[in-house]
Formats: sequence, structure tokens, C-alpha cells
Amino acid sequence: MINTKQFAYVDTYGCQLNESDSEKLRGMLIEMGYEITYDEFEADVAIVNTCAIRQNAENRVLGNVGELVHIKTPRKKKIIVFCGCLAGIPETVEKIRESYEHVNLVFPPNEIHRFPELLERAKTERKRVFIEDSKEYKIVEDIPKHRDSTIKAWLPIMYGCDNFCSYCIVPYVRGRERSRDKEAILAEAKSLVEAGYKDITLLGQNVNSWGGGFPNLLKDINAIPGEFLIRFMTSHPKDASKKLFQAMAESEKVARHIHLPFQSGSDRILKLMNRGYTRAEYLDKIAYARELMPELVITSDVIIGYPGETEEDYNDTLKLVEAAQFEAMFTFIYSKRPMTPAAKLNDTVSAEEKQKRFENLVTIQNEISEKKHEAYIGKTIRVLVDGEAKGELYPLKARTNGGRLVHVVGDLSIYGSFVDAKITHSNNWALFGEA
Repeated sequence: MINTKQFAYVDTYGCQLNESDSEKLRGMLIEMGYEITYDEFEADVAIVNTCAIRQNAENRVLGNVGELVHIKTPRKKKIIVFCGCLAGIPETVEKIRESYEHVNLVFPPNEIHRFPELLERAKTERKRVFIEDSKEYKIVEDIPKHRDSTIKAWLPIMYGCDNFCSYCIVPYVRGRERSRDKEAILAEAKSLVEAGYKDITLLGQNVNSWGGGFPNLLKDINAIPGEFLIRFMTSHPKDASKKLFQAMAESEKVARHIHLPFQSGSDRILKLMNRGYTRAEYLDKIAYARELMPELVITSDVIIGYPGETEEDYNDTLKLVEAAQFEAMFTFIYSKRPMTPAAKLNDTVSAEEKQKRFENLVTIQNEISEKKHEAYIGKTIRVLVDGEAKGELYPLKARTNGGRLVHVVGDLSIYGSFVDAKITHSNNWALFGEA
């Protein structure tokens, strides 16, 4: 019997919004009759949903796209799709056109709603299909989604960004800010709760800029009946208002966690980055948030080696990290991105010096994280069991209200449930406990 099944593979890189876009791609593929596979060699359609935020990510993506040439055979025509943020950069698109001839279809993020039509063109036309960025950015509702998890869900509330931080390519590849209507967001949130999802994360490049007033949206979703947690990311410090922190404190379902990237502790560098706040303003905001919510977990991002960063600027960053006492921090070495103002600046810091500063900062933050986690030992805290682990000793993974990873000893029957866990030990990146 001839196997007529068609399989599709989606490989995702980058942020949670990219993960959400991949859920849409899978949803549309299923509606088109494809079955989802996690084996690229089995796939009739292989999609690479890309990230453009750093050069290392781009290099890795292009390396893996190059390897996909091996899935094509003379006997069976396969379609390879290149989409996501890298597909919005003209230089990268030209590179795909010239050097990756096995790629059949290329389209940027704002054209994702056209995917079924574009895929059909790639299958039927004898030439490769390249969709250049039309600069037409709109929100298309009711795109089907296929979520891998039945416990955790991404819920985009807006797209694009108006901040134009000098190092960031996002506004150029995802466009200006567009907010979804409140009714559409609430309807999706209600359907997720009714479907049994326990952990819902509201997504946007800057959720605080949501057009209808983000603090009020939090309260509206909090009012939906059911047992679930509301998370959100990412927040921009300049728009993280007292009203936001008050709404968090007043809403029992909103997780006591905020990811608030500070990027640099130097006022001079923050101004060059076009971030719109000072170190003092940042520290005042997190102090106010902790005053309202003493249990609040704060995580952050920082960039090391921005063009022109001096030793004094770097030391200001160290001082901010010591003062802020983050539970966790994501540290990145500056990466030059095309189309951004920072790409025109002279990179005055050597690669060796950037690496030295990076490793030193990571060591300092790891020590802070380890001390923060040690404070959990002996306590019994409520966690959501949201994953299975490979190890036999700790078969389950869970998250605290504040988003801390917990490796849990317990029966698999508690998977997908809120349970109490006694924390027995910790390290700088996770907690360990017994359900």
C-alpha cells in the first residue's frame, strides 16, 4: 500500500513569540492535512522559524539550514521553508537566494497568515518563492494553533515594537506596535482556561505598551474563573509603572515574577542604547515592586561590551547587579545587528575583554542566585508540575509561582497539577524537592 501521509517539521529558534508563531504554523499545517513530525528526514515540508537577535543565533540557524540539503532526495520532492525574523533582513534573504538553493520558500514574520497560500505556490511553481517584506503589518485573528503542551500556553497580546533601542533589530523585522483587541484576548484566555491550561503567558515585545492599558488587562484576565497562573513578558522598564505593580499585587492569579531587562548599569550607555530610563529610576521601580510584593521574583537581561563601554561603565553594571539582587539574569555579549544605529558605532572593546567581563558578571550573578535559592531550603511551597525529567531520581519538573525551576520527587499522577513541594536542596539555577 502506498503511504499518502504528508509530514511537516517545524524547527524554532529565538523568543517566545517565535514559539507562538510556530504554533500557528503547525496549526495551519494540520488544517492542510499534514501530520507533525519531529524528524526532519521524515518531513515532506521542513520549516525553519528563525531568530535575528544575535549573530551567534544567525550563524547556528544558517548552519542548520545548510544541513537540510541532505533531506532532499531525487525520488521525493521536499519543500524547505525559511521564515521568522531573519527572513525580514534583506542581506540574509539575499544570502539564502545565492547560497542555499535547496530552500524553496522564504517569507518574513508579517506574512505568516499567508502561509497556506505561499506553501501551495512553492509546491506547484517551478521556481523558488521569495516574499520580500511588504511593510504591511496587520493583526490576523483566528489563525489555528497547535500547542505541544496541555498545561502551559503562550498568548500574544501585541506585536512589534516602537522603542527602537539602538542595538535591537526587532522593530525593523517585526514592525511597529500593534495591539490585539481586548475581546479577542479575553476570549482566547477563557478558552485556554476551559481547556485546562494552568500557566498562561501573555506575550509582546513590550507588553506594558498594550493599547488598552496593560494593568487593566491583567485584572480582567485575573477575573476569569478557574485555577491558573498569569505570566507576561517582556516588560520595558520605562513603561513598568506603579499602576502595573499595583495591578500585580491586587491580582491573586498573576505570578509574582517580572522579567525586567536593565541592559546596562551605566546612565551613559543607557542613553546611547535609547532605553529611556536611568539606573536610579530602574532601582526605584524594583524597590517599589518589592515593597508591594516582598515575595516578587525579578529576573533581567544585560548586554556586555556595547560599543564604547568603558571599565567605569562596566563597573556601574556590576554595582547595579549587586544592588538589584536578581534571582536570575541572562547575560549577553553585544552583537552587531544590521539596520540598527549601534551597528554604525566603533566597537572599542576587544573580544577578549568582553569575554572577561562576561565571565566575571556571570560568576557574580551565580553567587547571588545560589544564595537566593538557598533561602527556599526547608520551606514548603506551591508549585505547578509541568514537565517530566529524564533522571530517575527527580522524575518531574515544576515551577514556583515566581517561575523558579524545581526538580521534584513524586508520582507521575501529579503531572499537570498544582501541588505542595518541600524544598530539600538547591544550586544556582534550580531547586530540588519532594511533592
